[in-house]
Amino acid sequence: MKSRIIFDLQPVLRGEHLELRPLRADDYQNLYTVAADPLIWEQHPERDRYVEDVFKVFFLAALESGGALVAIDSSTNKVIGSSRFYGYEQDKGVVEIGWTFLARSHWGGFYNREMKQLMLSHAFKFADCVIFLVNPENMRSQHAVEKFGAVRVGSRPDGAGRNSTVYQVTASSFSRDT
Repeated sequence: MKSRIIFDLQPVLRGEHLELRPLRADDYQNLYTVAADPLIWEQHPERDRYVEDVFKVFFLAALESGGALVAIDSSTNKVIGSSRFYGYEQDKGVVEIGWTFLARSHWGGFYNREMKQLMLSHAFKFADCVIFLVNPENMRSQHAVEKFGAVRVGSRPDGAGRNSTVYQVTASSFSRDT
């Protein structure tokens, strides 16, 4: 079991290519500009999240979660997406990472990998296991989590009751070089 120190769900994390920092209300327009691309959501269960009214609900829930982070490209200082920590269970040593999306201009490269490396490195200071819930039809996200070593371990309903594939990374299997 990791430290009994309270898990900081909204740290500032810096990598070579991006910075993650706590999501703020004034990030709305910049993040919506990224999210307004329908192709980002084509494999997501909420395929209409590019619609502003739908996105606004997502954004407000992210703020209320207390674990949302905004991703900023270090070379341009522009918002390129977001992710969040959720559901930390200290007694079980488990936390979830999810709700991640990136601008398509930042797909297929090192941004998602660096984002997850930063978040996993932080999480493993407090938890022994990180889980990811992925829509079974979202092959793009399944491949993305598998790229950094997440292993499929089953399925369960997500918070909305939809079936999700569960992936996990354990502290003992985590490679900071992935």
